Amino acid sequence: MPTVSVKWQKELFPAVEIDTTQPPIVFKSQLYTLTGVPPERQKIMVKGGLLKDDADWSTLGVKDGQKLMMMGTADEIVKAPEKGPVFMEDLPEEEQVVAVGHSAGLYNLGNTCYLNSTLQCLHLVPELKSALLSYTNSGRSNELDQYSHLLTVATRDLFSELDRSIRPVAPLQFLTVLRKKFPQFAQQQNGTYMQQDAEECWTQLIYALSQSLRSSESSEVPAAVKTLFGIDLVSRVHCAESGEESLETESIYALKCHISQDVNHLHEGLKHGLKSELEKVSPSLGRSAIYTKESRISELPRQDNVFDCSVCAFLLEKGVESKGKNFAGNMSKVDYPLELDVYEFCSEELRQKLQAPRQMLRDIENAKLGLKTQDKSNASKANECNMPQPEGSVGNQGEPSSNSHDKANSSDGKTQLTGIYDLVAVLTHKGRSADSGHYVAWVKQESGKWIQYDDNNPILQREEDITKLSGGEDLNCAAYFTTELISTNDASMLNVTGTWHIFACIKLASCEFGVEERVWM
Repeated sequence: MPTVSVKWQKELFPAVEIDTTQPPIVFKSQLYTLTGVPPERQKIMVKGGLLKDDADWSTLGVKDGQKLMMMGTADEIVKAPEKGPVFMEDLPEEEQVVAVGHSAGLYNLGNTCYLNSTLQCLHLVPELKSALLSYTNSGRSNELDQYSHLLTVATRDLFSELDRSIRPVAPLQFLTVLRKKFPQFAQQQNGTYMQQDAEECWTQLIYALSQSLRSSESSEVPAAVKTLFGIDLVSRVHCAESGEESLETESIYALKCHISQDVNHLHEGLKHGLKSELEKVSPSLGRSAIYTKESRISELPRQDNVFDCSVCAFLLEKGVESKGKNFAGNMSKVDYPLELDVYEFCSEELRQKLQAPRQMLRDIENAKLGLKTQDKSNASKANECNMPQPEGSVGNQGEPSSNSHDKANSSDGKTQLTGIYDLVAVLTHKGRSADSGHYVAWVKQESGKWIQYDDNNPILQREEDITKLSGGEDLNCAAYFTTELISTNDASMLNVTGTWHIFACIKLASCEFGVEERVWM
């Protein structure tokens, strides 16, 4: 085999062997290892011109010791990374939380899954966490009892620990204060703490926080819980027997949705929950009489300058007392949507306020689809055709005026509600009674992924499987549903704001909570 030297730029590579039994592409590959110039860029001068990849060495007259000239640009040398690979377990714990994409789970301290699931649903509300962070240890006012103050501090500290921890957290301090504030959660049987009702835990915790954040002088928002979760209702109370009729107003934290064998969807149950019968003394008859009560939402939770979202709460239940709930009598399946529209449940006045932002929302969605947006003159027709009408509404009620549409397009910086909500959390229960069985939270993260919080074990889930938690088979289930409100700041931009919560006494098929856990990646 002849040996040659190769000159490339300012470098000379001596004693390069040529295997004449192999095609020149093999020789070029040798030069690539020496120079970094890929074979396709190499131009090697030989007798008769440039060396081709398939040339015959015998016809080129290459002699031993001959000097060959090569031209070509080498590939850029890959630089070693300034920092080596960092494994997630080597990161600070705060950075690990960001990398994982969800907060930590909560240890079960003995039949405390009802508490863990409730806390995971509340923990997803950033505005509540913001209000808690503004609550100081010395923020207790004279009218606030000690345990309400301590429970608020414990909630604040627990939420902060969940945000910065990658490992499961033990809510021991929170549980201790909760049982002192509400002794029913300290009930024992045979020396063991009993399972409790998640709906009752939710209600009591919301009540305690409403008292402390309202009365705290250091709180960012004087009535933070009312701002986030409160709903105002206006009710028409009518007695068919005496003809008496009156209007009543009230503020609540939950809309009841009664479930019967005829109710197969959340929307139907909420509609039935706004109608009820009550017995009270009739002044004109001088005795007890039956009154019908029909309610409408007169005010959705409002934001102010501090919180940029609004939150409302809904309670979905079978119509029985919380303690000792037994779900075995209700075997119907109740579906719920990934998006809930509460427009039909609102009063006429509130519907008027919602119409212009809803038209904006439709225009934005049409623009995304490349459809022509409607002008102001056609807005009323569009609303008449597209808006769901409540029972008993007739004529042009609900038609927006051009003034309301102009106002919706104003740049006053205030968020305008649409009454449309997206599902972001579900709390499920497996068992025949609210005071037994097992509770699990399903929470949607900011990334859009769903995480199932089974106590200290967060599990990734798929969104299409969340709506399958509607029940209908062997086992009964209680569930919270939490959604974010879609609202508009102006005609060109949508903000996702707010949260709503629903408690449901419905059933789950056993396959949804099989003995063998399923993980979807």
